[in-house]
Amino acid sequence: MPVLGCIADDFTGATDLAGHLVASGMRTIQTIGVPTEPTDAYDDVDALVVALKSRTVPAEDAIQASLEALEWLQSQGCSRFYFKYCSTFDSTAAGNIGPVAEALMAALDTPFTIACPALPANRRTVYQGHLFVGDALLNESGMQDHPLTPMTDANLVRVLSAQIRCPVGLIDTATIREGESAVRQRIATLSADGTGMAICDTTEEQDLDVLARATSDLALVTAGSGLASGIARAYAARQQRQEPAYPPITMTGAAAIISGSCSRATRAQVEHGRAHYTSYHVDALALAEDYDRVITAALAVADETIDQGPLLVYASAAPETVRAAQEALGVAESGALVERALADIAAALVERHGVRRLLVAGGETSGAVVEKLGVAALRIGPDIDPGVPWTTTIGTDQPLALALKSGNFGAPDFMTKAWELLA
Repeated sequence: MPVLGCIADDFTGATDLAGHLVASGMRTIQTIGVPTEPTDAYDDVDALVVALKSRTVPAEDAIQASLEALEWLQSQGCSRFYFKYCSTFDSTAAGNIGPVAEALMAALDTPFTIACPALPANRRTVYQGHLFVGDALLNESGMQDHPLTPMTDANLVRVLSAQIRCPVGLIDTATIREGESAVRQRIATLSADGTGMAICDTTEEQDLDVLARATSDLALVTAGSGLASGIARAYAARQQRQEPAYPPITMTGAAAIISGSCSRATRAQVEHGRAHYTSYHVDALALAEDYDRVITAALAVADETIDQGPLLVYASAAPETVRAAQEALGVAESGALVERALADIAAALVERHGVRRLLVAGGETSGAVVEKLGVAALRIGPDIDPGVPWTTTIGTDQPLALALKSGNFGAPDFMTKAWELLA
């Protein structure tokens, strides 16, 4: 029976989380949404990760989906729970991080939990409650230009306080460096004072191990993927496991890249990829004018080039281009249009062009693609870059090697080196 049940607010975040669990010693399956059909694929694992598409939906919808995921995880035997969001803590003033966390706390009848978005391996750190991306404060990192969840404040205590009813506290670096006992005492003090959630400073990987041990009695933690490594390392040590829990992935067939993210990191990766592969740009305004023409043109490029190497299909664009489309079509409408188009193209590449190796960039894009492909679950393989593993699909007619990349993750050469890990 699994012991750890995880709820992720987007598909790439779920894969990121599952990759950290597997790399640190927990056998893990990721499901796409809440499963409705029984399967033995969920047996003999240590952790289950339910991937939702709830980051940018209305808060009440995110709460309902998360509670349904919690109920299913409980039915599978999970006894500890993990709500996973992005390491950039991106959310609007209305949520959904805070409202979902409070709903899960109420369902589990637990009065206190932590918020630990940091991922030091990817240079996401928190100090004195302020989130840094590399050397820049969150609101100066490019996240202030995010088309759906712009982050204009790096003070996470203030950000979270705007989303929830209970007081928000801080577990600072000095306390964490004193060790597990000091953190436990700080949690007891905050709980006694009526604090419901506490932002956790985290600047080094060892901080995650301290926090994992100190929060082992909490029914629920909320975090990015970093804390999962600490939890899994502690679990693997108890089970006396020495190796990562993932199998190698072998997959042949045509390859493609689908990129919808407009983050700085992904735009740099797209430029690198365009220098090596045939590419096709999907434009939101062109889709609005003649959707079928854009899809047909993309697939015509695939007809001519798919056997020559990975085909790159991208909608990634600079912030000013994205804003122009949003002003013309509406924020939600332009995003949904691009997601639908990229998902339709991905499905056609799999069905008509024999693509069996697929790399997808962007959380919303990944969600649209896996839903279109009918993927039920994923087995987690080795990391391409920290937080981005290759996976193999469960529940598709043909197995696929699939990599779902968060927009901000990966080195500039991510889209070229990914294929080296597949036999």
